[in-house]
Amino acid sequence: MLAFHSSFETPEYLEEDFTPVDLKKCIEKTRRDIDIAYAGFDNALDADVIDSYIYEINSLQKRYAHLTELAAAQTSDNGEGLYKHSPIRTIVSHVFG
Repeated sequence: MLAFHSSFETPEYLEEDFTPVDLKKCIEKTRRDIDIAYAGFDNALDADVIDSYIYEINSLQKRYAHLTELAAAQTSDNGEGLYKHSPIRTIVSHVFG
């Protein structure tokens, strides 16, 4: 739904960004976002806020797993994968034992 400031103004449209995505930067950003979400979870006191951090952390972990799987599937110039195993396994084993 478009919102107008007055009846005579035209709506403003946002242009989409079609620049290529750097997989390594996406992985690093997601890792930082996970760290930030864990810090928020550790300091949350309200039950609803704690629940929201749990959902956010789960979502970010799934994104991180997906990105690391993509990175592992890509091959470098010498034919080897970027990662030999997914770093998410270390996180999951650390969190869930």
